[in-house]
Amino acid sequence: MGGGTKIIIFENVCFTYPNQPNGRGFEFIAENFSPGLRTAVLGDNGSGKTTLGKLAAGILRPNSGRVLYDGEDIADWKLGKIGKQTGYLFQEPSRQIFAPNPIEEIAFPLELRGAPKPEAEKKARELLSEFELENIAESTTYTLSRGEKQRLALASIMACEPKFFVLDEPTTGLDQYQRGILSKLLQKLTARNTGVLIISHDRVFAEELGADIRFMKGGRLVDS
Repeated sequence: MGGGTKIIIFENVCFTYPNQPNGRGFEFIAENFSPGLRTAVLGDNGSGKTTLGKLAAGILRPNSGRVLYDGEDIADWKLGKIGKQTGYLFQEPSRQIFAPNPIEEIAFPLELRGAPKPEAEKKARELLSEFELENIAESTTYTLSRGEKQRLALASIMACEPKFFVLDEPTTGLDQYQRGILSKLLQKLTARNTGVLIISHDRVFAEELGADIRFMKGGRLVDS
């Protein structure tokens, strides 16, 4: 499943949501996630899984402790730099699809980075083919199925070539065929030495994927 130098390290991280100043916080002590490794974090609602994923992606910042990327504290980074390192797939992919069609959805971030329009569109078509979406390249995005939207969101993130992906409940609403496509895509990513962190209730999918399975309980990662 890969290995290599640790890319994300949680160092004595504690986090409490602002509307719960006296409530239970989440604690992540010396937790490591590596490039090329598929990790699945399982647990009940409210256990802290999504919080962990958002901390890893830099969407949330810890109240104390540090989240390190290759030894650098991401609290010192601007969001643009974090975005180049980590891609985040929300549980509802519609939340992160903005363009009217799939080609523009993928090409847009590339053009923002300075790629000429023809080059960006060429790359977009290549990614649509890789994600088995070439048949909907010219479709209107709001007419796509949930599985198609999810793969489109992933393809758009992949266009920016992040080192790490965080996916929140990625199998929700997918049929067996769509789950199979997702599994193949995630295996391709880790084969390229891209780290994948899956936040999920779906232990069957995690096991089929060959992920390193971790468990959340009461705001902490536990052995089982």
